[in-house]
Amino acid sequence: MSAPTHLAPGRLSAPRAAGPNARLHWWALALPALAFGLLLILLAGSGEAHAASGEGSTLVHVTERLLRVVG
Repeated sequence: MSAPTHLAPGRLSAPRAAGPNARLHWWALALPALAFGLLLILLAGSGEAHAASGEGSTLVHVTERLLRVVG
């Protein structure tokens, strides 16, 4: 004997099972793509690394500020 299905208030139907027509949220594709792009930029710029001097590239400044905000 099966139990009746109870729906949460405000829901019109039961959740659909994941299948070939399942959809992703926009951030599920955007965040990995953004992370890949940032890592690619960091790797591409590492070949031109120089000893620390008074001047730095814009990418270095942006990365340093980002690390300060995150960390």
